[in-house]
Amino acid sequence: MSSLLLRDARTGPGGPVGDILIVDGLIAEPGTQPPPGTETVDVHGGTVLPGLWDTHVHAVQWAQTRRRVDLSGATSARHAVDLMTANLSSGVTVGFGFRDAMWPDTPGKSLLEAAAPGAALALMSQDLHTVWLSPAALTLVGRGDHPTGVLREQECYAAVTALPRPPEEELDRWVAEAATAAAARGVVGIQDFEMADNVTDWTRRARTRLLDVRVVCSIPRNRLEEAIGRGLRTGDPVPGSGGLLEVGPVKIFTDGSLNTKTAYCEHPYPGTTSRGSLEIAPAELRTLMALATAHGVHPAVHAIGDLAVTITLDAFETVGCPGRIEHVQLVAPADLPRFRRPHLVASVQPAHAPDDRDIADTYWKDRTHHAYPYAALSAAGATLEFGSDAPVAPLDPWDAIASAVTRTDDTRSPWHPDQSLPLSTALAASSRGRTTLTPGTPADLVITADDPATVPDGKLRTIEVTGTLLAGRWTHRLL
Repeated sequence: MSSLLLRDARTGPGGPVGDILIVDGLIAEPGTQPPPGTETVDVHGGTVLPGLWDTHVHAVQWAQTRRRVDLSGATSARHAVDLMTANLSSGVTVGFGFRDAMWPDTPGKSLLEAAAPGAALALMSQDLHTVWLSPAALTLVGRGDHPTGVLREQECYAAVTALPRPPEEELDRWVAEAATAAAARGVVGIQDFEMADNVTDWTRRARTRLLDVRVVCSIPRNRLEEAIGRGLRTGDPVPGSGGLLEVGPVKIFTDGSLNTKTAYCEHPYPGTTSRGSLEIAPAELRTLMALATAHGVHPAVHAIGDLAVTITLDAFETVGCPGRIEHVQLVAPADLPRFRRPHLVASVQPAHAPDDRDIADTYWKDRTHHAYPYAALSAAGATLEFGSDAPVAPLDPWDAIASAVTRTDDTRSPWHPDQSLPLSTALAASSRGRTTLTPGTPADLVITADDPATVPDGKLRTIEVTGTLLAGRWTHRLL
């Protein structure tokens, strides 16, 4: 029997200070006597909270982004090219993080070729919905005849998947390192939406190394029939993973993104007749959701624009199934009460609100009071879960919590502060609704040096995490 006693620990924000006993990976009843040989750790008045989750991650993309050319500061296509050519490597040079919506010039393959003739260059947008390739890189992915080298939505996903990848063992090591880094910020679990056979990939990783996070392994749409044939069902534990892996939902796209002007909206984008891109017909969406549901697989439906959200809610009501709507960035007021339905999760990424505020003010002008409407969703009775969409935003729940509470991430005033959430709601959304340290439940815990309830809003993003426990095992420890 293994046991751990956390002394001088504050239980939850503003809670009492005392001892917390963990026995065999579970939180013990208060007053339980520590077994002989119990390890004792002084928390020094730190606050113990339910462990944090990031419920929307692209794990391989996040792991690779930590080693890619940073394009987040690019102010133009020419600037992005300069950043790439200053960091050329052998093989394919990959950059990540550009936002071209406000650029004064247009990206294209000829611009890359002129700056680095014959080099294979791949530039990925911050939202993962666009990839900009040089002629050599286009040839590598079988798209040498593409006229511009700028691929969006499904073309983008196919091209990125076709790019040469590092050796499997090396990539698995990078993913494990990224998971350990996440644990250092209090993360005990992620939901991985990588476009891959996530159950197989994570099973392999769990077999070769000790994982520092739990993982819900999603199923890409193009692997749904295969998953059904394998008998995979949402919520089932993955055999051989020691309880750390779980089968997740099937990911389905209804639209694109804001930056690419492909989020499907009720009103056209300024200066155009385009309302965005509907990636699946409503009837096909319902059929696919019904197929998944009939085989025990819950749908997770990507919907960013308000019309995409409406279509997705219609589908959930018609099929009558549990599931998730991912992103929910623009919502018609009439749709807010529809999120109250049981077993429907509004999966949102609060860091996107301050990140996207300038683009939203441009493309969704006069509608941003309905954008990223977290307070309105909460008031309507929606079940909120937070994520990062890493690498779109950093895999750090405190970034999401701070963004939800403050509605800003810089020195500017809060953006639509009426949509900010209280800290308690933000913490619950970051822990899959777990708000208390319940005896008999797994000791998936995070310890902060300071009580989040007393930390100024501007300091929440950088709060010090002194310990993280996964079923009572230290995955991060400064104590």
